[in-house]
Amino acid sequence: MNETNAGGVRRRSVEIVVPVYNEAHVLADSIGRLHAYLEESFPFPFRITIADNASTDATWTVATGLTLRLPHVHARRLEQKGRGRALKHVWSRSTADVVAYMDVDLSTGLEGFLPLVAPLLSGHSDLAIGSRLHRQSAVVRGPKREFISRSYNLLLKAGLGARFSDAQCGFKAVRTEVFRALAPHIEDTAWFFDTELLVLAQRNGLRVHEVPVDWVDDPDSRVDIVRTAVDDLKGMGRMFRATVTGRTRIHAVPRRTTVPQNVTALPTAAATAVEPMEYAS
Repeated sequence: MNETNAGGVRRRSVEIVVPVYNEAHVLADSIGRLHAYLEESFPFPFRITIADNASTDATWTVATGLTLRLPHVHARRLEQKGRGRALKHVWSRSTADVVAYMDVDLSTGLEGFLPLVAPLLSGHSDLAIGSRLHRQSAVVRGPKREFISRSYNLLLKAGLGARFSDAQCGFKAVRTEVFRALAPHIEDTAWFFDTELLVLAQRNGLRVHEVPVDWVDDPDSRVDIVRTAVDDLKGMGRMFRATVTGRTRIHAVPRRTTVPQNVTALPTAAATAVEPMEYAS
């Protein structure tokens, strides 16, 4: 995945993880679309990794078949469930400069991917998230999910002082070296993983870049809303206690630097985010 250009200069790379659980019915179509889009329009070396976290259907068979047909697709199999567990496993072992993930339903428009990762590849920011609550986002979803999402993010602001606008959007990226520093301090292995990552980043003065996204709700979503909400509230309580006791402060977090001389600079097209929001502690 790590390539050099004609002058022998290393090109910065991205690994995109798609965590899946019992998604055999949509996996081939989604990964095919993602692979075709990135091959055609993404200007950096990339790898797509399907992270199968303990599926009981034909997901793993479909995933391994895709690795044989598509040159940039790889697959990892975990024997335990948990989206956060799958992301932590793959991201911690990645050789890419930036690691990202998106949901298998591709609810988020793929045209937002380059604006998402560009600030990380340039050294401008540490993490990046897609926000469905940005004023320029175009979102199609039912009133129940809209209410739950907005309520959750308001709770994060009130209880944990969160300054990010959308903790749960399945469209995120982080500089790999930053994630490796934060990973040992992330306890959740399921849906609260995203929030915990962002809270730790904020507590340690890391810069988070937000981009507006086009997002269409997936009617076939497997998320158990009630159970997830309960787990999220428990996670918030744990993070609040960790903040009060100072356990969210991490001393070995790498700081941003500009793109080194031996790495190709970003093409002009990479700076295409529309009025992004950035924040840092």
